[in-house]
Amino acid sequence: MPIRLQVALVTVLASLALSSALLAQTDARPAAQGAAPGAPSAGSHDLTGVWNALRSPYDFSSFAKGDPPMTPWGEEQFKAAKPSQGPRGVLLSQTNDQVYKCFPPGMPYIYLQVFPFQIVQTPTEVIELFEYDHFVRHIYTNGRKHPDDLTPTYDGDSIGHWEGDTLVVDTVGLNGKIWLDRVGHPESDQMHITERIRRVDQKTLQIDFTFDDPKAYPKPWNATLRYGLHPTWEIMEHICEENQSFEGFEK
Repeated sequence: MPIRLQVALVTVLASLALSSALLAQTDARPAAQGAAPGAPSAGSHDLTGVWNALRSPYDFSSFAKGDPPMTPWGEEQFKAAKPSQGPRGVLLSQTNDQVYKCFPPGMPYIYLQVFPFQIVQTPTEVIELFEYDHFVRHIYTNGRKHPDDLTPTYDGDSIGHWEGDTLVVDTVGLNGKIWLDRVGHPESDQMHITERIRRVDQKTLQIDFTFDDPKAYPKPWNATLRYGLHPTWEIMEHICEENQSFEGFEK
């Protein structure tokens, strides 16, 4: 699939150079009868498809412009970070971003990886299949609660419910071993993430985040990302250990 590979290469270059965002392909699905052109039907729970980032340049590395207010602990962690991107970016050989050592990006950093992801739905869960290193995230929609004996992980534990056409996702149990984003904003094991995921039209997915981490940030803060639908794409195989050559991308 040469077009698919060309777009993927352009995306990686755009991420590392903080250049312009990608454009989504047009989806040929018809609008629901009686709905505004391109809008999903009222109460639609269909988020399925392969999605790729529609973001402004800073969003390839961070969830928002500038730095959110941080606690003293958060400031200490942020100053110790040596990111490969952003205003404090260093050479890839100098970064202490663990993702470049093939540690899992975890939540929510995985959303900033410049690779598409696919959403698959079943009656009991929504599954996100990320092309990057084939990470899989499960969002349980069967009404269960977070386990009392939760073991902290990179992705945490995610449960969701529907409010109209919006999937509301609650994630806790993160291990705090990875940064929040590519520029080194911190994340602790107290992070609580709320996502509101919906299709704003047939070809556009929007995720509204609320980050609540009292150890790293004095108050919750919000961010929004958008993704375009690519109906002709398939998730490709990507193995981190086989894709760690960054020659030519060094500053």
